[in-house]
Amino acid sequence: MRRPSGLWTATAATMVAAVVVSGCEARVYGTPPIADGPHLTVVAPQGTLAPLPEAPPDQPPTSFVGLDDRARLATDQAAEAGADITLLIKDRNTGQLVSNGNGRGIAIASVVKLFIADDLLFSGKPLSPEDLKSFQSMLRSSDDSAAEVFWNRGGGSSIVTRVAQRYGLAGTRPPGNGRWWNTISTAADLVRFYDMMLSGAGGLPRDKAEMIVSNLAASTPNGIDGTQPGGIYPQRFGIPEGLPAVPVAVKQGWMNVIGNEWMHLSTGLIGADRRYIMVIGSDQPASAANARATITQAVKTMFPDGRI
Repeated sequence: MRRPSGLWTATAATMVAAVVVSGCEARVYGTPPIADGPHLTVVAPQGTLAPLPEAPPDQPPTSFVGLDDRARLATDQAAEAGADITLLIKDRNTGQLVSNGNGRGIAIASVVKLFIADDLLFSGKPLSPEDLKSFQSMLRSSDDSAAEVFWNRGGGSSIVTRVAQRYGLAGTRPPGNGRWWNTISTAADLVRFYDMMLSGAGGLPRDKAEMIVSNLAASTPNGIDGTQPGGIYPQRFGIPEGLPAVPVAVKQGWMNVIGNEWMHLSTGLIGADRRYIMVIGSDQPASAANARATITQAVKTMFPDGRI
């Protein structure tokens, strides 16, 4: 099990080096019925969050004082439970980055649905009513069947190549076996993606970026997952449960890698003004429930008041 090195705080221009690793997962496609899960109400995104911020100069928030130490503590606590944590947090107003120094590559599972959505909207092709319903289900409830349709329609692995080139994601590469859930990226690349998507620097028009973010803000408690009993999987781990006192817009990923080892990835925007971007990933040999609890506790350790 890899262990992170020393902690650091840097400017927005600093990149975290990536060591690429691979992942694997058995998937079963087809949208299963959700007996106990949420029911998706399909509505066109209304852009209910605050306008995209221009990120003016500002003072660091109080919660960033001592955050390096708390991130180190969270990493150490997770390591005691057998988890390998990679994390990066960005304050878009000040450009400040806080990391635990573990910039390893990770198979990002359902977080690749962000790339699928971005590439689809960037193409400029209109979405049919059925497409819109699937698009919303893919982002809100992590619908695997919807992702598979858009992945194949967009050319599969070439989607990742196009997005990585447009956003300058140096540590991101397509899956070696063509399966979208095995796309490799890093915390640094995912933070960069969110930041450039919000600012428009990645080429996606702001109204399209708003369409993605507003759906992430409507994330459902359970994800649609054809590999899990009942076809659902709890997806409030990490950022949503760790920061209950602030609005968040998140895309979650999870994957049973090999045997009893689980990967969980929690990514997204924090605050009504979307000032903060956070990416935290964890690999842990444990039950799914325990692995979810570990990544959630790491966020709570960093932000004990439940807010940034």
